[in-house]
Amino acid sequence: MDANTEELRAAHDVLAEFYAERLADALDRMPAERAVLDLFCDLTLATDMGINVGDVGCGTGRLAPYLAARGLAPWGVDLSPEMIRVARRDHAAFRFDVADLRELPFEDASLAGVVCWYSLISLKPGDRQAAFGELYRVVKPGGYLVTAFKAGTSQVRRAGRSTNLGVEFDLYWQTPQEMEQNVTDAGFTTVFWGGIPADRPDSPAQGYLLTRKAVADPPR
Repeated sequence: MDANTEELRAAHDVLAEFYAERLADALDRMPAERAVLDLFCDLTLATDMGINVGDVGCGTGRLAPYLAARGLAPWGVDLSPEMIRVARRDHAAFRFDVADLRELPFEDASLAGVVCWYSLISLKPGDRQAAFGELYRVVKPGGYLVTAFKAGTSQVRRAGRSTNLGVEFDLYWQTPQEMEQNVTDAGFTTVFWGGIPADRPDSPAQGYLLTRKAVADPPR
């Protein structure tokens, strides 16, 4: 494991209980995020390809009950063992496993869809091709990928200091155009994109992107 990934994992091990407390009811306060997730759930169920979806970078598992209430069966994975421990403790009805985004545990074309909720913002530029390729690999033809992200200017940012827990790690607030390029380069097609403008000078805009894998891969 490279040094950046080790730092990211160690920091999120420390942050697990902090996130569990601060983000447990975050969706209740964010109608736009619920709307994007609802669209993903509705479209995924409409494909009639099953209900199994991946929650990649699941953190403390806060999305699992929401996805399940809308008819899906989420399987969460996260780089941080402590995040997974908390997810299993707080949401025992669902499956959670430790995994790296660049090497997912799912079989080829095994998922009707994948959710990446603020988990792609930790990807270094050199890791993005492999990570987005993994997301493409695990989704069934015709399945969906939805992501929420912090929209910025693509510069690396040091995060974690504001928690006062003694952790720091790199985040990348990509432009919406770059995020869409990453996903379409992997083979997905854009279905919907949108965002919410920043409400303070020191906060980023929110970006949302919903894409679909082609029903059948083109002949090579």
